[in-house]
Amino acid sequence: MALEAPSLSAPSVISRLAPGLVTLASLAGLLALWWITATFADSRVLPTPPQVAAAFWRDAVSGEMEFHLAMTLMRVAAAFVIAMVIGSAIGIALGMNREANRFFDPWLILFLNLPALVVIVLAYIWFGLNEAAAIGAIAVNKIPNVVVTMREGARALDRDLDEMARVYRFSTVKTLRHVVLPQLQPYFAAASRSGISLIWKIALVVELLGRSNGVGFQINLYFQLFDVASILAYTLAFVAVMLIIEFALVQPFEAYSTRWRPKRA
Repeated sequence: MALEAPSLSAPSVISRLAPGLVTLASLAGLLALWWITATFADSRVLPTPPQVAAAFWRDAVSGEMEFHLAMTLMRVAAAFVIAMVIGSAIGIALGMNREANRFFDPWLILFLNLPALVVIVLAYIWFGLNEAAAIGAIAVNKIPNVVVTMREGARALDRDLDEMARVYRFSTVKTLRHVVLPQLQPYFAAASRSGISLIWKIALVVELLGRSNGVGFQINLYFQLFDVASILAYTLAFVAVMLIIEFALVQPFEAYSTRWRPKRA
């Protein structure tokens, strides 16, 4: 007896396409609202989407857009790796050691409330207007947030699972891989996702104050020229790049790292 190939019913196809259609409709509505508002506003204050697209195309054809986006992405990537590595190590250590957490908690509160602008200015004064100071300033502004998130993750570790690993004589590496890291994965995901969104915003300020390239530098340049269309072009271009990273890298990696969890109905 021949087996029939499973077919998707119309309602199931619609249910699968619905989230994407809603997203597209939402973006289309936002674009329409922008276009209508810009039509009645001064074009120098709020340009229309075609004017922004023209500014984007001008700098994209000349190669300036790609160069400045690449420089900002380089700083964002370097600062992100540094902040995640250092912040995760400190956060896990504090979460698993009550005495150390009690001692360093005032330090953490201090750095959490230290304005990003102050850190950036001091980094440039102390270390000069160079890449190391720029990347370091971005990372220092993010490390306290990573520490707080990972500290809570370390506090939430299941002690019974840790006891089981000792009973079965797991090695340190095996315990870390199969017991500790799977439990910390949601906290890594939260820290990394919030980290990317915060780091690139700080990177723009760093570039505005002390770099000769990057998206922040270009925004500062076009601000002096009062070129709102170019400012929006660079802003939207970098937001688009970060969205691509989110959907093409962050979400697939998160889905892969949580594949062991039971799916919700």
